[in-house]
Amino acid sequence: MDRYLPQRGRLLTSTRSLPDFEVVSASGPWLHRADGTRIFDGSSGMLTANVGQSSARVLARIEQQFQAYSFGGAAVVQPHIQLELMDRLCRAVGRPQDSVALVTCGTLGVEVAIGLARNIARVRGGKRGGDILTSDLSYHGMSALTLALAGNHARRPRPEDAMGLGPAFPAPYPPTHGHGDGQVCDASCADEVAKAIDSRGAEHVAAVLLEPVNGTTGGAFVPPDGYLRRVGEICRERDVLVIHDEVLTGLWRTGTPLASRHWDGCEPDIVILSKGLGAGYTPVAAVLASPKIAPLIRHADADPLPAMGTMAAHPLMAAACLGVLDELEAMDHDAFRARGERLGASLRSLTDLPGVREVRGLGHLYGVELAPGLLWPLLRQTEQRGVFFYPFTGAGEPRSEGLVVAPPLTSTDEDLDFLTTALTGAVTALN
Repeated sequence: MDRYLPQRGRLLTSTRSLPDFEVVSASGPWLHRADGTRIFDGSSGMLTANVGQSSARVLARIEQQFQAYSFGGAAVVQPHIQLELMDRLCRAVGRPQDSVALVTCGTLGVEVAIGLARNIARVRGGKRGGDILTSDLSYHGMSALTLALAGNHARRPRPEDAMGLGPAFPAPYPPTHGHGDGQVCDASCADEVAKAIDSRGAEHVAAVLLEPVNGTTGGAFVPPDGYLRRVGEICRERDVLVIHDEVLTGLWRTGTPLASRHWDGCEPDIVILSKGLGAGYTPVAAVLASPKIAPLIRHADADPLPAMGTMAAHPLMAAACLGVLDELEAMDHDAFRARGERLGASLRSLTDLPGVREVRGLGHLYGVELAPGLLWPLLRQTEQRGVFFYPFTGAGEPRSEGLVVAPPLTSTDEDLDFLTTALTGAVTALN
């Protein structure tokens, strides 16, 4: 009897312009293919596998919890491991007194953060509305609400399906906030946030939601010095909360525990973490609320907590995340930051080659912007040289394109040398 082979087309998942490859095993940042070769994970999967694969620390944590029990709702079974994760996570990112909601993915984390912000804003300031304002280069998840709110052009719903929502202000980057007189974006671009709040009426705005460092919509744009601080000041003056979406940038991806820590004076009210916390071992998100506002969540006049789902605060999920924190905290952080600086320097040298328009980013997160038409040929060349990357397409008109360089944080100097050599050779081969 012939063996039944399920049809690939029935699996409704994302595709790309290059053939996929069959992986039979993985170790650290390397995927081992069925043909005996290996390929380096140059973008941590989809900016997720921060500590590489096959971590013994993560496995040990999961096995320990599995032997105890594999499921128990935190409202029924005493949430010891969830409390351990909450405490470890808050201390790791320098927000030790925050309250935490644990949910199952970044999109749901954003939705829960929005629900909490609306509730807090109404209890604290008597808001008449619960508007959430975002920028035109933002991406905050794949639900109908988050897609409608944000500015990712490739994923925005049709106008008739967007529920009347959309981005409210330009991000402080030249593709969508050109000044026309040669002026570069600076902290004064935060005035656009003030205009957006004032045009709605501050009594109708619950929060401003933004990525402290741009993710994959624009390709690792870094805000001007002082911008995030000024956004915070504008929002405090108007009794509006600040939410930082650190789904992609949190937990040392940019070289610091939170991307906002690159600048002083820009602590948000709410932080959303996801990709680097689960690191590909488990779907997860954590929503952190500062101690100044968290008591209002359970105020007598507050609405019930947002629904967080059956699998929220799952004990095996919490165990895997503790293993990821074990890995992150075991790193030599001085050496790690030095590797990120060397990686950035090596990538910026690519701008001397034809076809590379710009390299930008921080830590272990960079966008390599290319001349139009080079993206997929370059990705084909890099995969032939043993590295794959995640593409970005999405800023300005005509829209920019390029690749995201974001290797696992546990990559060695030799790993990163392999990456940069392969990428340099691939760019050179196109010219």
